[in-house]
Amino acid sequence: MHFVKTAAAIGGVLAMTGAAWAQDYPERPIQLIVPWGAGGGTDAVGRLLGAQMQEELGVPVNVVNRTGGSGVVGHSAIANAEADGYTIGIMTIEIDMMHWQGLTDLTYEDYDILAIVNADPGGVMVSADSEWDSVEGLLESIKSNPPGTYTASGTGQGGIWHVGLAGWLLSEDLAPDHVTFVPSQGAAPGLADMVAGGVDIVPSSLAEGRSMIEADRVLPLATMSAERQEAFPDVPTLAESTGSDWTVAVWRSVAAPDGLPEDVKTRLMDAVEAAYNSEEYQSFMQDRGFGLRWARGEDATEIVANDDAAFGEVMKAAGLAAE
Repeated sequence: MHFVKTAAAIGGVLAMTGAAWAQDYPERPIQLIVPWGAGGGTDAVGRLLGAQMQEELGVPVNVVNRTGGSGVVGHSAIANAEADGYTIGIMTIEIDMMHWQGLTDLTYEDYDILAIVNADPGGVMVSADSEWDSVEGLLESIKSNPPGTYTASGTGQGGIWHVGLAGWLLSEDLAPDHVTFVPSQGAAPGLADMVAGGVDIVPSSLAEGRSMIEADRVLPLATMSAERQEAFPDVPTLAESTGSDWTVAVWRSVAAPDGLPEDVKTRLMDAVEAAYNSEEYQSFMQDRGFGLRWARGEDATEIVANDDAAFGEVMKAAGLAAE
């Protein structure tokens, strides 16, 4: 009987200590890891979120760029940190692709996903002086010509827009390589190559093609989203145009190592939500043409999990997954 009382007392003390610790969190600076280089879109989003979270949490949120390994280095640094709330990071859609490519064993299950804070759907873009003015016409040309007749670009081999193109082709009952993919260092060089006549299609986000679209050098034929994009209201979805149910978007999320104390996780999710809803963040994203998307905790994790499964199927079918 004495032992039971003692154990109960100890348990009560530990519970009170844990609650007090969580209540005091945070007590020191937080590190926010960005897996991509300084000056890029992910870096800009991370730094703005960090600045807004800092105001909410009352401690510095220091951004650290950990680049290399096609995103593996930075994502590993987030996952392998102590799950105490003092290391978080910007987890990008590549976490759903890297393990299928055999680059790492890391998956989304190695993280506590706090929120998705941005998403930019893929699109189908052609040069403004091409022969096509609709995605239906483009698809008809693709289907009526031999494999390899047309080319596309906008990312590296096996990158998100390569997978986006392959997924669309599969949804239209075509081989995933019916359109030959030409690797590039990103959407910008891919678009430049397209308007110069080097490739026929760029399936990257419409946000990435915005400046060329506004300059009437690029024509957006469709968006790979469930609904039309607010920034491009005249561009139809694939579902509207061809009946395809394929959707894909690049997203950015805020994540921490798996195993955060629940009170700390809630505190961080609240801080991210406050940062997301701030006038500074909303204005920045709209000015940059980035898509706003909010999903918290379990909802965000479900989105990431669904993408992981979908990408795995497409990458295997397209020969982009490791054996």
